[in-house]
Amino acid sequence: MATFILIPGAGGAAYYWHLVVPELRELGHQAIAVDLPGADESAGLPEYVDLVVEAAAGQQGLVVVGQSIGGFTAPLACARLDAKLLVLVNPMIPKPGETAGSWWANTGQAAAAAKKASQDGRSADFDLREDFFHDVPADVTERVFAGGEQPEADVVFGQPWPLDAWPDVPTRVLQGVDDRLFPLEFQRRNAKERLGLDVDEMPGGHLLAFSQPKELASRLDAYWQATH
Repeated sequence: MATFILIPGAGGAAYYWHLVVPELRELGHQAIAVDLPGADESAGLPEYVDLVVEAAAGQQGLVVVGQSIGGFTAPLACARLDAKLLVLVNPMIPKPGETAGSWWANTGQAAAAAKKASQDGRSADFDLREDFFHDVPADVTERVFAGGEQPEADVVFGQPWPLDAWPDVPTRVLQGVDDRLFPLEFQRRNAKERLGLDVDEMPGGHLLAFSQPKELASRLDAYWQATH
């Protein structure tokens, strides 16, 4: 049995993982979704990492999972935990000293997303529903929107990623093949250049925990099984 520590993306809401948690438990694992103070300008990466480490206290067989901007927090937590595995899901993959604010230009994300939109016959103008929720079931989408916007505070985007190197933890990068924010080819290049890793592909867009919770849990379980 593993304990999956689930780190959300922008906004920090543990609710993002609410469909994945029962699926992982059905597979015989423990699953803990961490709630982060995403809108709090006084809380940044150090505070996020503290909360992740606190959530993991006393747990065994740790697998740390980071979604999107959670890719900045997850490896920092692994550096302080006895993690057996790190899984990045549709991630922002940081380099030493890089801020989450500079990551976008450094990686060429805007050009990649615009190219993907052109290939799909879509407008390049960002639209939350079209870019993030295009493959999420309507009922899930409406529940999320009914909860209101959960912004990410600017403080996180200005803090340099503090590690000198990636933590010595086996790492997997899992990518939705129809992610409109971080297109597949873009992520393949980032993962190879920054981590020397290939990307594992699965169906779905940027919000896999909403659109493909069962499949996502199955992939996480398979990663764990492959370590034993």
